[in-house]
Amino acid sequence: MRIGFACKYMHSDQSQKKKLLEELQRPFNTKSTTVAWLNRQTKEVAEQRLWDIMEHNVSAFYNLIEYVGSLPQHLRMVRLGSDVLPVFTEPTWSYFWRKPDVVDYLEKSFPAVGDLARRLGVRVSMHPGQFTVLASASDDIVNRSIEEFEYHINVARWMGYGKTFQDFKCNVHISGKRGPQGIIDVLPRLSTEARNCITIENDENSWGLDASLELEKHLALVVDIHHHWVHSAGEYIQPNDDRIKRVIDSWRGVRPTCHYSISREDVIPGHATNIKPNYKTLLESGYKKAKLRAHSDYYWNDAVNEWAWTFTDDFDMMCESKAKNLASIDFCNRMLQKKKVVNL
Repeated sequence: MRIGFACKYMHSDQSQKKKLLEELQRPFNTKSTTVAWLNRQTKEVAEQRLWDIMEHNVSAFYNLIEYVGSLPQHLRMVRLGSDVLPVFTEPTWSYFWRKPDVVDYLEKSFPAVGDLARRLGVRVSMHPGQFTVLASASDDIVNRSIEEFEYHINVARWMGYGKTFQDFKCNVHISGKRGPQGIIDVLPRLSTEARNCITIENDENSWGLDASLELEKHLALVVDIHHHWVHSAGEYIQPNDDRIKRVIDSWRGVRPTCHYSISREDVIPGHATNIKPNYKTLLESGYKKAKLRAHSDYYWNDAVNEWAWTFTDDFDMMCESKAKNLASIDFCNRMLQKKKVVNL
């Protein structure tokens, strides 16, 4: 079992002054920039900025994995940030990432990051953003989405992944109007490494778990149990559900990953922590779906946590919460204490 967090490291003492916190967290977290800022600079200034960001971000990946690798074995899992190489697919600036000296740096620097992850037993993944819509009805959006997805795969490839089925998870939602068939149609256009790494996750709006299951013979599926709670209008799906078994089978013997989040603490203030929220009752009380699907800072509801924990027998779990590593460690500590296992 592994419990992980997404993208950003947070120092354990968040009571520190903001400037000091930034200094403490900076070595582990990626930097970025914008097209608008780059466009206002001279070419030389913009390229130097991108070079500096590249050096920092590769180092940040290394430091983040080193930190995760220092944690107990069951916490050695992390999602790496998509902004590691900013504007990689942006037409005006993508040329920078094809420059021979830049490619040479990436090809020489990223392998050490992957080697470290494998040596320390850290499970790593990436998650392209919401504008990667492989099942879009627009050919132009599909083409740009493939380019964006393959950018993430380039990073995985430089780190030494993509060689075998699900040695690295690169996760997207179905999203587009063409649905599962759109994903099936686009798979032959992806590189071998991309097909080895791609996973599809159920979302909370359009394409739920049943839609994802239409792809079970084509790729590995990620079940997001909070998304399913929202999409199904309140079902707390169980690990022994046949649909979950089919998700597990889609991984072809590789240990699957699930995602876990919970509605924000301040959305339903005063709710008992030992009772699972009732979705339909909350809606009838005036709560909005958009509010209920937002991620919390911490895993505040013990009853929901105990339900989620039942999935860890069969799944590694990516914790999607605003407090990042602080929340995933706290969640894991609390559950292990409840199960009377030695604390972290």
